[in-house]
Order: sequence, then C-alpha cells, then structure tokens
Amino acid sequence: MKKLFVLPVLAVCVWTAAVYAEEWKANNDESKVISYTLPDPLICGDGTPVATPELWTEKRRGEILDLFRTQMYGMMPDCDKSKLRWETLRVNPVALDGKAVFREIRVWFDAPNARPKVDLLVCTPRGAAEPAPAFLAYNFYGNHAVSDDPWISLADCPDGTRIQGKDLETERGRSKDRWPIETIVDRGYALVTAYYEEVVPDYHSERSLGVFPLFAPFEENVPEPSRAGEITAWAWGLSRILDCLENIPEIDARRVAVMGHSRLGKTALWAGANDQRFAMVISNDSGCGGAALSRRNFGETLDFMDQVIPFWFCPYYSRYAKDPTQIPFDQHELIALVAPRPVYVASADEDLWADPKGEFLSAWNADPVYRLLGTAGIGGVADVPPETNVPVGAVIRYHRRSGKHGVTEFDWNAYLGFADEYLK
Repeated sequence: MKKLFVLPVLAVCVWTAAVYAEEWKANNDESKVISYTLPDPLICGDGTPVATPELWTEKRRGEILDLFRTQMYGMMPDCDKSKLRWETLRVNPVALDGKAVFREIRVWFDAPNARPKVDLLVCTPRGAAEPAPAFLAYNFYGNHAVSDDPWISLADCPDGTRIQGKDLETERGRSKDRWPIETIVDRGYALVTAYYEEVVPDYHSERSLGVFPLFAPFEENVPEPSRAGEITAWAWGLSRILDCLENIPEIDARRVAVMGHSRLGKTALWAGANDQRFAMVISNDSGCGGAALSRRNFGETLDFMDQVIPFWFCPYYSRYAKDPTQIPFDQHELIALVAPRPVYVASADEDLWADPKGEFLSAWNADPVYRLLGTAGIGGVADVPPETNVPVGAVIRYHRRSGKHGVTEFDWNAYLGFADEYLK
C-alpha cells in the first residue's frame, strides 16, 4: 500500500488563511496604522546611550539578542560539532553542460549516522581557480524542485519516510524559476540548498520530529515560554550546514550569504543574527516576524500568526499578539544584529501581506547601528520607500520590485550585484 505523506505546508497555510479570512482580516489600509514609537537600539536597558562600537559589541547587542531569544524566536542550543557527520553521496562533475559540479551531501546532526539528517544540493563552478563564495538557502519543496535535472535525487518526507518516486517525479523542477542556478554559477558563486522540512516539519507537532529531540537536554533549563520555535530550529540547521561547508574545499565558508524567502526569509535574518560567520544576510519578502516592523500591524499581523502559525515562534511571543506596541523590541533591531555585515531586505509592491513599507522602514531604522560601527549603513537614503524596481542603499540595501510574493530574476540579479560588491 502506498504511504500517505504530509500535505505540503504551503497549501495548508493558504487553506487556513482562507478559512479564517473573515476573523483575522489583514490590514491593507495605511490610514489604519496607528501612531507608534520604535525602541532605540542605541539605548541600553539601563538607559545608557551607546556611543562607542565597543559598548554595542560588549553590552547592547547581547541585550537585544536575549530579548529576541527569550520573547520571540526561542532559545537556541549550542552545537556539539563532534556529533556532526557528513558524507558525499554522489557527484555529477559535468552538470549544466560542464559549467558546474553538483554534489549531494548528507549531513547527520547527531552521531551515529541516523536521523535527523538533511540532504544538501551543492552546486559549484567547475574548474574555479579558488574556493567560491556561496549562497545558502533552504527550499520549500525538496532539492529536486529547484531544477528539472533528473540527476538530482527526490526528497524525503518530513516524517522521514521515503516518498515513492511516482508521487514526486511530477514535482521535479516545479520551482526552478526561483533558482537560476546557471546564472549563479556563471557569476562565480556556489549555491547550496536543502529542504527545510528535513530539519523540522512545518506544522505543529509534539516536538518529536526533526532536530527538536536534540534540543531537549538544553531545554531542561529553559523556561517553557522561551523554548525554541520552528524558525529557531531552521536557523540552527543553517548554522550546522555552514559547519559542513567549512570542510568543502570548493566553497569559501568565510564568504557565505544566507538567503531566504517568506518564512525562510525570517529564518535567514534570525540565523544571521545568531551566527556571525554568515558574511551576508538576504531577506526576501519576509514580512511580519521577519523584516517588517511589528508595530505597524499591517498586512500579516502578530494576531494572525498567533492564531494560525504560533509554532514558528516561542510561546512567550503570544503575549503581544493583540498589542504589538507592547513588545520591548522591533524588527529594525533584528536587522541591526546583523551589523556591520551587509544585509539586503527586499519587498514586492503587490505583496501587501508582507508590508513592503514596514520592511523598508525596518531597514532604514537599523542605519544608526551600522553607522556607529563605521559603515555607510543605508547610504543616506530618505525615510520614504523608493520607487519600484530601484535598489537603494549601501551596506544596508533595499528594493521593492514590481509583482507579487515570490523570488524573481530581478531579485537574484540584485543579490548577485550586492554580493559582487561585498563578497568578492
């Protein structure tokens, strides 16, 4: 008998949003955004102004990071790297008509070699004279969905059972338009991707699947409201993948940009905030809980997320669902935690759910921290969202392209240009 598999979470979320649309309507009316005051990232908890880079690094940054850890995303355990294992499963040395080398690498998070694990698709330029900088990003549908190349293996189910090939073969390449692998390789970059649900399935569970059991010993001493949500688990997985990349000679692990779209854009920001080894952070249409200011309560709101997807965050975060103005932090401070490393925040003008204006204002209000740390920040851009399809900024970069929620050629061309400036 053919095994049933979990309904793809995107379909679940779309269905849930439709069911509850009347009860939790998004606010797409700018006139309904109430007046708010953002917390100052350069004022310590005890009221001390942050006037030097040293005070930011030694005190204020840690204060803000702890707020996000305990009250929004949840606490993240350290990793015992001695328990990490990885092996190359197979190699295609002449992928993309000889332009690239494709590798499939399996990473086990907890020795001995058993679940949980994640399979990486690693695409590197063929014949490069030196290790390549890389983009690291999760995918939504499995590695086989990022390309129609039949060489790429089909993904695993979130619960660890192998999906029959006849169930997934029609999914091969379904999201290839979001993954211009040939363009990335032609520009001299590697691409590393993995199916995010192998790290933790994207639905409310008993925390018995994916990497959550590895968190249990650590969480014995963590207050229940601050236990890790799924975004923290996915971010933790990205850092473990980076651990693996440090051992792949074809990739320069000191020049890895962590990138994500939508909920995985939230994840990329949180991964970059926690792990300063990531040289660049890219948030694509991440919206509420990602780059967008929570206090605006525009588009997707905390209240909606608390009703439908609370498991992405720690339980404590629910306390702010009805009144986000009470949160003692906001998402501009999440972006500030990436400083002084380059960060790119991107929106789409038809994607009101992700609040493009709130994403821009979040990037703009992170500028003082970047300036304090000696960078050009957002480059003197005014506090007014730019014209459509016009990237603005410096070390903090922003654009609002035309179109809907997604990742397009325009987005990737902007990210590659940004990487040319700051990773090469």
